[in-house]
Amino acid sequence: MLHVAIFGDLFVRAAILEETLRRHLEPLTGPLDIASVELGYPDEPAQHNAEIREFVGRPETVIALAANAEIVVSHMPPLTRAVLDQLPRLRVIGCTRTEAVNINVAAATERGIPIMIAPGRNARAVAEFCVGLIIAETRNLARGHAALAQGVWRSDLYRYDRAPRELRGQTVGLIGFGHIGSLMPGLLRPFGVRVLAYDPYVPDEVFAEKGAERVREMDALLAESDIVSLHARVTPETRGFIGERQFRLMKRSAYFINTARGPLVDYDALYRALADCHLAGAGLETFAQEPPPPDWPLLRLPNVTLTPHIAGCSTDSVHTAAEMVCADIAAWHTGETPIRCANPAVLNMTTRHSGFEASAGFSH
Repeated sequence: MLHVAIFGDLFVRAAILEETLRRHLEPLTGPLDIASVELGYPDEPAQHNAEIREFVGRPETVIALAANAEIVVSHMPPLTRAVLDQLPRLRVIGCTRTEAVNINVAAATERGIPIMIAPGRNARAVAEFCVGLIIAETRNLARGHAALAQGVWRSDLYRYDRAPRELRGQTVGLIGFGHIGSLMPGLLRPFGVRVLAYDPYVPDEVFAEKGAERVREMDALLAESDIVSLHARVTPETRGFIGERQFRLMKRSAYFINTARGPLVDYDALYRALADCHLAGAGLETFAQEPPPPDWPLLRLPNVTLTPHIAGCSTDSVHTAAEMVCADIAAWHTGETPIRCANPAVLNMTTRHSGFEASAGFSH
């Protein structure tokens, strides 16, 4: 019988991971022996260290539950090199994240352990949220709510000199055109906007297929857009790549929206651009530090709408991630090539036959 350790939490529930794994794998392997635990995320904030970027929980918890496991299916537990050293029977990892940020991928690769991931698991959730954040910021939804909740009726928001434009006829510029960015033109099209997009790594035909005009230079997109929406990944190339110069290239009436990641943006520069009204406003879902300190100046600006990194949160994204990861574990077991593997070099190892059959000490 295969031994499985499942690490869920208060978002990606262990019961969902277990049901999905059983449905995909038990027809191939027979009954699974599953042990599970739920960690404290999101009530317990994510940590980071020199090895892994985001995790919740203690290494001892992982080792205790997974000591005899051939399979680990997880969302946020720390799978460091030291933890992997204590899991001698482990053959495959499922990680229900877009990237394996809670796993030492190099250490797993050295051990011949493939990591199945879920890229794009919450793309639709984030894209829908982004449209909502654009509307909330440009149409004063959050400001109107905050004032009314304090007993203040903001009749001044109906003055002509404070009245916003409708989305129709405006230009929205997308920086990044991957899983999330490429969904945005379809969601925005009914509003009658023009959509520009910049992404140097996406083929020309993808922009046309998705309904966006490709812009070859990011500076041109910044200068032409009424609303700039950020959808890039954090890489050495993009870390801090939206800063003072980029904000000053934008129109004085423009809005900046970030539903991507905080490290992409110089928030001090954004504060200056908003405080001196060079930008009309911003909608911010992610921050350089999460949660941001309570005295952070951006929290006090009147032209900013803020949300606590919840864009990717939907029940659909949990089930989608579970399906993606468990389907790839089943494919790997049968000797097929999984679609979404964080370390595909492992799949080319000549010693691997069909999944668990190559595992020393394993019996069906």
